Amino acid sequence: QVQLVESGGGLVQPGGSLRLSCAASGFTFSTFAMSWVRQAPGKERELVAGILRHGGSSTYSDSVKGRFTISRDNFNNTLYLQMNRLKPEHTAVYFCKTFIGITGGSWGQGTQVTVSS
Repeated sequence: QVQLVESGGGLVQPGGSLRLSCAASGFTFSTFAMSWVRQAPGKERELVAGILRHGGSSTYSDSVKGRFTISRDNFNNTLYLQMNRLKPEHTAVYFCKTFIGITGGSWGQGTQVTVSS
């Protein structure tokens, strides 16, 4: 069955960086567009970034453009999110999922990112 396992979250100071990873299994990873979605307490889900099957095109929310970079390794079935210059408002649970969007698809269990001094 489809399995998505996120890792790399944690506590980081403002201005710091984190790299999230999502290990995929149980499906042909290279044939699916993928995305990162975050959920902060009391806020709606937000599409952070999405990437097409071959990694040639990606999309970002305005709030993370220039700070975050989504990438993928289709050989190792892994999705990444490099997060730089983090701010407290980036605190959320980050999920990787199949397809680009805030609904549908298969989801991982999420990884907590907390940006605080």
